[in-house]
Amino acid sequence: MDRQKKILIIAAAWISAGLLSWFLYAKTVAPQPEKQVRVVVAAHDMPLGTLLRQSDVRTINYPERDIPKGVVLSDKDAINRVALFPMTKNEPLLLSKLSATTSVEGVSSTIEQGYRAVSVQITDVSGVAGLIQANSRVDVLFTRPGTMAEAITTTILQNVKVLSTGKLIPAGQVVDPRTPKSPVVTLVLKPAEAQKLELAKNQGRISLSLRNPLDESEAEDSGPLTAEALDPLVASRAKKNRGPNPDDARILRDLANQAKKDDDAKKKEAEKPRVVVDVYRGDKHIQETFR
Repeated sequence: MDRQKKILIIAAAWISAGLLSWFLYAKTVAPQPEKQVRVVVAAHDMPLGTLLRQSDVRTINYPERDIPKGVVLSDKDAINRVALFPMTKNEPLLLSKLSATTSVEGVSSTIEQGYRAVSVQITDVSGVAGLIQANSRVDVLFTRPGTMAEAITTTILQNVKVLSTGKLIPAGQVVDPRTPKSPVVTLVLKPAEAQKLELAKNQGRISLSLRNPLDESEAEDSGPLTAEALDPLVASRAKKNRGPNPDDARILRDLANQAKKDDDAKKKEAEKPRVVVDVYRGDKHIQETFR
């Protein structure tokens, strides 16, 4: 073997030894870059009960070995969920600390300030055969039972938002399958409207009429509807029993009394004693009348 080949072999051995030494150093001694994972964190401090919006969360790189169990990896999994615990800025969001809007805690947090949630029990008929869902818009009708002459139906609330349908079961609670089902619809109302609905619930029957979600018009108040609108025979009998409209008679009587008072006032003015004074101015004679 000539000298040139020996030099090439020695050089190749040195290079191989150097590469092997660098590889062993890189794997055992040199610091390794940690694998990063994108996780969802709180964008700012948030109190308990906050309904998370897009501006409340953001994603950052987090060391894979430090990621807690159950962390939220996509902001879509955090939006419209409710914080069950106070959160600090840059704190990773955990599924165990968030509640969905379909749970008891989530639904209560979606109620706007200044409004109240009131539930009404319905049937398949009064609840539009199950077509009413969360976020539907409905009108509330009140029916007072009684005889044909006493029964009335009137619209007491219009364009009301439905918060939820059915009963919400808290997490972990066991439902007895023998419990009878009673469909319930929860409505979002102002306090005065909530009082009106609660009074109507105790005075008669409540039913709902489903609206087009784009229809925000309100029907004119035409007053309560009675049985006269259903049966012309009932209307004629009621009119016969009532006789003349008492309001019309009262108005005519008031007009007659007012006319009589005006006539009496004119007569009193005419009956007042008058004083006639003769006034002479040169060759002119004038009579002045004073009352």
